[in-house]
Amino acid sequence: MRIRILGSGAGGGFPQWNCNCANCRAVRAGAPGFSPRTQSSLAVSAEDGNWVLLNASPDLREQIAAAPELAPAEGDPVRASPIKAVALTNGDVDHVAGLLNLREAQPFSVYAAGRVLQALGANPIFTILQTQLVPRIELRMDETIPLKGAGVDLGLTIRAFPVPGKIALYLENKNAPNFGTSAGDTLGLEISATKTGKSFFYIPGCAKVDEPLANRLRNASLVFFDGTLFHENEMIEQGLLGKTGSRMGHINMSGEDGSIAAFAPLNVARKIYVHINNSNPVLNAHSKEHAAVRAAGWEVGADGMEMTL
Repeated sequence: MRIRILGSGAGGGFPQWNCNCANCRAVRAGAPGFSPRTQSSLAVSAEDGNWVLLNASPDLREQIAAAPELAPAEGDPVRASPIKAVALTNGDVDHVAGLLNLREAQPFSVYAAGRVLQALGANPIFTILQTQLVPRIELRMDETIPLKGAGVDLGLTIRAFPVPGKIALYLENKNAPNFGTSAGDTLGLEISATKTGKSFFYIPGCAKVDEPLANRLRNASLVFFDGTLFHENEMIEQGLLGKTGSRMGHINMSGEDGSIAAFAPLNVARKIYVHINNSNPVLNAHSKEHAAVRAAGWEVGADGMEMTL
């Protein structure tokens, strides 16, 4: 099973188009230790030339152009793609807007929770993806199903499970508890290779590592996890947004309730942060925060990173 990080940044990417924070200024200037990042997505293949995308970011066209394996092969028909399916972890704009890049009458499958499929169905712009070519398949919680698309079995299975989080910003109900969030609005995904049984977890958005999630991830071989913020108030302190990490539905890396501490007893073999916000000091490879993450056994995800299970 081959895995490629297409995008490791949070919404807006890095640098964000309108952001003048210290990190964005540094990466624009080409400062040492800083690398640009597109918005959050992975691509996975069972090494047979067919791929599933985990989330479809607004930067998807750029990401495909940077990954030759995602382009039509020389002997393919005049319209073709090795991308056979897309699985969504939530309805956030930075995870669904890229579907519109795949609108050229190309068959593939979309997998998502029922509430996310409802949100897509309620927005007429997504009718550009004709359902006879692009079927929408509901991910039911803790049900393992084979990934298929365009008449092809991808040799992979997917298991979706709810994680603590928050409903997409544009769907918030400000008068409802937790803004109307329900179980399944934020998913984790376990992807497994049918032939080998090897698997990994993809959780780009998560508000807390609770006991059920900790038990699920214990002794995992590979986890891609929410790296949005290093600490709770960093966006407020930098004058970027008047919201804490908790308000946005994202766990911090640091602190007693952070992901570094939560993962410490779980014996996960390889841990990689993705969905990293432009405010996060770990984006500076020479920072003390980056060093602390590395010392705790984590990797800071970057666009183009590849690994094989």
